[in-house]
Amino acid sequence: MSGGRQVLAGAVTVVATLALAAGGGPAAATATGTATATATVTPGGTSGDLSRPVPIGGGRSIRLECRGTGSPTVVLVSGTGGAADEWTHVVDRSAPAAGLKPSASAVLPRVASFTRVCAYDRPGTTRTDGKPTSSTPVPQPTTARAGVQDLRAVLSAAGEHGPYVLVGASWGAMIAELFARTDFPRVSGLVTVDGASPYLRDTLTPAQWSDWMHKIEAMDPGKALEVPDYEASVAQIRSAPPLPHRLPAAVLTSDKPWDLEVGDSGSTWPAWLAAQDDLARELHARHITDTDSGHGIAVEQPRLVADAVHEVVDEARKQ
Repeated sequence: MSGGRQVLAGAVTVVATLALAAGGGPAAATATGTATATATVTPGGTSGDLSRPVPIGGGRSIRLECRGTGSPTVVLVSGTGGAADEWTHVVDRSAPAAGLKPSASAVLPRVASFTRVCAYDRPGTTRTDGKPTSSTPVPQPTTARAGVQDLRAVLSAAGEHGPYVLVGASWGAMIAELFARTDFPRVSGLVTVDGASPYLRDTLTPAQWSDWMHKIEAMDPGKALEVPDYEASVAQIRSAPPLPHRLPAAVLTSDKPWDLEVGDSGSTWPAWLAAQDDLARELHARHITDTDSGHGIAVEQPRLVADAVHEVVDEARKQ
């Protein structure tokens, strides 16, 4: 789910399209926009700003944005349908109904002040201005494994080397967790931002899970918007090797109730909170529950997210 563009800070209400199944807004059927580089990345990919499509082979490219210097490199992974600029925008608290605005106080620029940071547009995602990403479209639905493969490919092609601190929001947390499990030597920390996890398969009632999967299946694949395959992704994560030892980690959880709004089997909010608790226990993570935020913590409380990332980066640097 895209945690940013559909959440208005100060407005506690979460609309139905905020559900994880809802995709990413009014994107066009295919990605036709062209991005340009704002600067040239220096050899090794450890400094210099970058904002452009990066060829990853097979005739495909993925748009990547990187800023700052230092190690480890923080990699920001958005929720369903969310592009890289979800991390460079915030809710305008003076006019929340106006949506998001670019800001130096957003997560990405804050993190760039203390280390290297990258964010990317997965295929089928939508920019905050409603335009489709320039990343090459792929068939949908997609899985966490496909997300990991694309993330590895674009970081490698751009020369952005580990170690990485992975920051996953909502659906992006499942990609981040699978990346950490399958590429552990290159991962030095993990942060989830109201992240989805396989635990939802257990904490939601069977009826809620079924209703959610049916809602996702009902999405129109012909529009080329990102559609997560949660059933397959849960299986992929559960069959992956466990983390061999504890990573520096933080789990941020919304404290303003919101709901997946699937079926008529009751609120999914208690199940969401239970899954967050389970995820924090699994990661032996600091669990930040006093967030004063709905699902879109990154755009509602960017300083809180950046501070949590900073703490994980500092801990990783000591190891």
